[in-house]
Amino acid sequence: MIADTDPNVIIVALDFSTEQSCCVLLEQLDPSRCRVKIGKELFTSVGPNIVRRAIYSGFDVFLDLKFHDIPNTVAAACRAAADLGVWMVNVHASGGRQMMEAAREELAHFSSRPLLVAVTALTSLDDNAIRELGFADDANALVKRLAKLSYDCGVDGVVCSPNEIRMIKDSCSAQFLAVTPGVRPKGSDLDDQRRVATPGEALAAGADFLVIGRPISRAADCAAALSAIYNELVADHSRESR
Repeated sequence: MIADTDPNVIIVALDFSTEQSCCVLLEQLDPSRCRVKIGKELFTSVGPNIVRRAIYSGFDVFLDLKFHDIPNTVAAACRAAADLGVWMVNVHASGGRQMMEAAREELAHFSSRPLLVAVTALTSLDDNAIRELGFADDANALVKRLAKLSYDCGVDGVVCSPNEIRMIKDSCSAQFLAVTPGVRPKGSDLDDQRRVATPGEALAAGADFLVIGRPISRAADCAAALSAIYNELVADHSRESR
């Protein structure tokens, strides 16, 4: 696990539709205090230049496009992401072994390659939603199965909810990265998340990186909101160390 009180465990989700809104937030954040995530909405609206701009501003960028296609297409998309200079990229584990191995092999050609992580089950899905999709598994069983497949394919880690981290680390490896959305500071709205935890709970469970969006990006003072979360992490860590 990354050091418990390292501020760069926090990845701020840039969930915007315009470059202007994104850049306003970037100007309020310190790249030594967080990383950033660029997802489908922003990338589709603005394009790859917003990735370049965030990198130019000093941020490590997690390109969260959740590639899911035939192996050759996903490998080419991962190569394009690496050419942009992103720090992390992801694919859907449900794309299967050949797809994940093709992505891993493509990125291996880069001297400084992005981290490659696989999405298990979206944190907006609960057991009922997973069964409605036709899976016999509940959320935990599905996540465990997809995480083990991802580990066997040689990717660096998975995107999972905080509730599943210990199970994944136990069944795969303590060094297998856990990137956790569904993280909400104490007192925050859950929004559309279902399987959630506080930042301190997620780190205590073994999270390596915490993806936090609206509690920071929609705050009146984004830098203060980030600092408050970091201070909460430090306080939680201090209590656990006593």
